[in-house]
Order: sequence, then C-alpha cells, then structure tokens
Amino acid sequence: MKRFVIAVAAAVLVFAFGPGAPAFAQSSKPFVAMCTDTNGLGDGSFNDGVWAGLKKAEGEGLASVKVLEAHSMTDYIPNLTGLAEGGSKLVFGVGFLMVEQIQEAAKDEPNTFYAGIDDYFGGNVPRNLIGVSFREQEAGYLAGIVAGEMTKKYYKNSKLLNDKNVIGAVLGMNIPPVERYLAGYIAGARSVDPTVDVRFITVGSFADRAKGKEAALALNDQGADIIIQLAGLSGMGVIDAARERKFFAIGADVDQNAAAPDYVLTSALKGTTMSAYLLIKDLAAGTLKGGENRVFGLKEGAIDIAPFHQFDSIVPAEVKQAVADAKAGIASGKITVPSTLAELGIKQ
Repeated sequence: MKRFVIAVAAAVLVFAFGPGAPAFAQSSKPFVAMCTDTNGLGDGSFNDGVWAGLKKAEGEGLASVKVLEAHSMTDYIPNLTGLAEGGSKLVFGVGFLMVEQIQEAAKDEPNTFYAGIDDYFGGNVPRNLIGVSFREQEAGYLAGIVAGEMTKKYYKNSKLLNDKNVIGAVLGMNIPPVERYLAGYIAGARSVDPTVDVRFITVGSFADRAKGKEAALALNDQGADIIIQLAGLSGMGVIDAARERKFFAIGADVDQNAAAPDYVLTSALKGTTMSAYLLIKDLAAGTLKGGENRVFGLKEGAIDIAPFHQFDSIVPAEVKQAVADAKAGIASGKITVPSTLAELGIKQ
C-alpha cells in the first residue's frame, strides 16, 4: 500500500510540473547563488549591487546565498552550471556580456531558475529563465537634470564647477543598457538647458580603470566639469580623475559617494539590489515564474538618484524640485524618456 501511495504521489508531481521543469515549490530557505562578470566583487558598481540584494534576502532569512567570481569569460558556463549542480534553486548571471552563456546554462539545467541581470531575451524564453532589465534612461534623465542645471546656472556654488556649460559621460561599451543611460542623461540635461554641450567617450571596456581615467581627463580638458561614469570598473577611473583634477563625478548603478566623498555629486541608481531581492522573495514564497522578461524602472521603485550627501547645501531647491517633478512625470507617464541616441537625433 505504501509503495502504491508513493507511486501515485510521484505521478502527480510529474503531471503537475512536467519532466525537467523547475521546482516551483521551494523549501522555507532555498539556496540562491550568483555568478559575477569578470570584474568580480569589489567593483563598487554592478556586481556589488546584485550581491547586496542576495545579502539582503539572506539577512531576512529568505535564502542562503553564495557567489562565484569569474576571472575570464570562459568561467561563465562552468560557474553557472556548477552552481545549479551544487543545489542552487536560483542562479543570477550578472551583466549583458553573459547573455548567451546564461541561456545555454538554463537549457542544460532545466530544474534551476536562472536570472540574467541586464538581459532581455527575445522569442520563446525557456520556462526556467528570467530576463531582468531596467529603464536606465530614467536614472540618466534625473542625473542629467542635476548636471544640466549645476554646470552653468549654479556654477558659482562650487569651486569644482566652471562657466563653460559642458558636461560629459564616459561609456564602457556601446551596448543597450549603456545607451539607455546616456540617452536619458542627455535628454535630462537638455530638458533644463537646451544649449548644454554633452560630450561622451567610449573606452571599449568595463574593466580598464586607467582608460576610464584617461577619457575623463580628456573630457575635462574640453571643459566638462560634471562627468557621469557609465563604464563599470572602468568608470572608477572617472572618479579617480575627478579627485585629481577637482571636478564633479556622477556615479552609476549604486551610490558611489563613498569612493570619493569630496567629488561624487550624486549617482544614477539602477535597482540591481532591489530586483535581485524581489526575485528571491518570490522564490521563497513559491511564486517565482520563469519564461519571461521583467523590466524595472522608477515606477517599480528600482530607479532613482542618490542623495547629494555633503553637497546637499550647494544644490538649490529649484534643482531638487526639478528632479522631484521629473520623477512624478515619469511615474505618471507624462514624461517619456528616450532610450536611444537615435531618438535624440544623435548618430554613433
């Protein structure tokens, strides 16, 4: 009789979930892991942001967590599949450059959920795969408003500013998330000052701090007194340059003020931490669904700019109100932020 009951139960499970389907019913504390890109933890940006989401979930008792750092792109597949084989119920792959590898891993390990951070999957998405992308243009827009207002109208508020009305951006690579950031940044700056000159340089890497610094110094030579970094670890070179030349940097992805408190005006916040946390929360509740793309923006509480910290007193109420009005307009749908340079009439 016992054997009969067990057999029936097994048959019911197979019928309910299907062979090879991910186990939607989870224990109270599932094992969750992430695979970093080649910049690893300590990048002060993307990887650290996602890891903070895992640690937040762990701190709330939602999961036990682990991270594997990649030293080269050849580590991506072994790390992604190895974490699944090690019992992870959900594996995060960090970064747009891992998009092909995470799809391959998801096909090889159908009983594990995979979430590709900064990835959007077209066509039929495997039922255990989740694309996680962001409306970076909204964060860029808010940062652009600050830069566009401060660079000329309020340049007398800080010795780090000049009267040239030029701002800059250093890009890691020409990929969609970076372009969305940049398009929003330019649009935000132009919304408050149509005459502002926005210049940008692409360094071709997310892992070359020296190139990031070199690019920022070149932009500063051209008059840029506020430069946003959109380049991952390369972007930390922008902050290095700001410290050396004494101009303002704007961080990205996470609040980067701590990297140079006297030079980071604010940061364009991208909800890597919040998105990772929310997916784990769904996993723990047994409600996580794969086979879809999830897009996080200001409306979902995943996009913002960081506080001005010690610079709060030099940022006028008018600028803060402009940011608040933009947030309300974006959330309500009254403001649609461009996501490509083409929409701004800019050719790459």
